Amino acid sequence: MNYRETLDYLEEMSQLGSVPGLESTAELSRRLGNPQDSLFFVHIAGTNGKGSVLAYTYGILRAAGYRVGCYCSPAVYAYREKIQVNGKEILAREFAELMSLIREEADAMASQGRAHPTVFEMETVACFQYFKEQHCDIVLLECGMGGDLDATNVIRNTLVAAFASVSMDHMAFLGNTLGEIAAHKAGIIKSGAEIVSGIQDPEVLEILREKAGGVVLRLVDKERISHVKYGLERQRFDYISQDGGHYRHLEIPLAGMVQPENAALAVEIAEALGKKGFSVTERQIRAGLSQTRWAYRFEIAAKRPCFILDGAHNEDAAKRLAEAVRFYFTNKKILYIMGMLKDKEYEKVIAQTYAYAEQIITVTPPGQARALSGHDLALAASAYHPRVTEAASLEEAVEMAYLLAGKDWVILAFGSLSYLGALGRIVKDRSEKHGRSGKNKRGR
Repeated sequence: MNYRETLDYLEEMSQLGSVPGLESTAELSRRLGNPQDSLFFVHIAGTNGKGSVLAYTYGILRAAGYRVGCYCSPAVYAYREKIQVNGKEILAREFAELMSLIREEADAMASQGRAHPTVFEMETVACFQYFKEQHCDIVLLECGMGGDLDATNVIRNTLVAAFASVSMDHMAFLGNTLGEIAAHKAGIIKSGAEIVSGIQDPEVLEILREKAGGVVLRLVDKERISHVKYGLERQRFDYISQDGGHYRHLEIPLAGMVQPENAALAVEIAEALGKKGFSVTERQIRAGLSQTRWAYRFEIAAKRPCFILDGAHNEDAAKRLAEAVRFYFTNKKILYIMGMLKDKEYEKVIAQTYAYAEQIITVTPPGQARALSGHDLALAASAYHPRVTEAASLEEAVEMAYLLAGKDWVILAFGSLSYLGALGRIVKDRSEKHGRSGKNKRGR
C-alpha cells in the first residue's frame, strides 16, 4: 500500500470501533517479534491532561539529549503526528510500509478465525515496531482509553506509570462510577515501575495506592505549587517536588490554569526516571518545560479578536475551561464555536460553559463517524442559551464568528479535538490572507 491507500484502509477498518482487551494486540505483536519488549516506557493514563503531561515530559527528555519516541492520539494536524521520534513525525513512506506489514498479519489472524485487530490496535503495534527500528532510548506512551484493557498495556518494561487527572469519561467501556474508571486506569501499573500521580480525587488516590501495593506514590501536591503568575502566552510558578527539589520560576508556554499542575507532574516523572537511570538535570527540566508545544490546549490561534482553541470535551475539562474563562476574560464578550462527539457528555459540557457565552455557534466535526450533528448540538444548547446558531461547515462557522464578534471580543472554539485541527487551519489561512491584503481580521 502507498500512503493514500493506507489511510483508505484504516478508514475502512474504523468500522471495527473500539474493542477493549489485549488479546488481539498481543497476538499481532507476537507475529512481529514483540518489538515492545525491546523498549522502555513512560506510560500515561488519565482523563484530562494526558496530552499536556506527555508534551512537557517529551520536552524535558529531549532537552536531556535522549532519543524519545512519542505515541499519542488523536491526531490534530495530520494522521502521522501520532507517531513521532524527537519531534519528527513518521514519514508517509515508512508508515505505509509498516501498515502494509501489519495488514498482512492482521488479515492472516482474521482468516484463522481470530478477531481482526482494530485500527488503534494496529497503530499501537506499528508504533512499537517503528520505535524499535529507530533505536529509541525511551518511549512516551499515552493510553487511548482506560488502562488495563487498553491496547498499549501489552508492554512489560514500564519505568514510570503516570496518572493525569482522572474523571468521568468513556462510561460505556469503563464504568459509571469514578472508582470503576480509576480501577481500569490503574491497570497500567507494573511491578518495579515508579508510580506518579497528579492531583486526584481522594477516591482515585485510594485505588492507585491499593493497586500500587507497597510502592510509594510520587504525588503532585497543590500546596507545593506557589507564586503562580498566569498568562495567555507565558506562565511562571515555583514547585517543590516530593523529593524536596526546589524549582523556582519555572516557565511554561501553555495557557490554562491547570497547566502548572500538569507541568509539575512532568517534573515528578523526570525525577522518577532519575531513579531508573535516566538522569535529567534541573537546567534540562527548565529548558524542556519552556520549549513545550502542544496544540489546542487553550491555544491562541489569532488576535483582535482573540481566537482561542481548546479541546475540552467532557464535564471535568469543561469545568476547568469555565474557570479559565472567568479568570482570563472577566468582563469580555465571548462567542463560542462548539463541536462534539455524540458519545460524550455534551449536555454536561454545555451546562458548565453556557453562562459565559454571548453567542453560540455549533458545528458537526467532519469525517467522524461518532460526530454529533451541529443541529442536535444546537438543540441541546438552546435549552440553556437563547442565542444558538448552527453552521453548515467549519468555514461558515469561522466567518460567522468574525462577523458577529467585535475586535475586543473573544472567540472560543472547543470540544472534540478531531475538528479543531481543521478549524485552526481555517483561522490561520484567513489571518494570513487578510494580513497580506492589508485588511483587518474581521474583513470589514
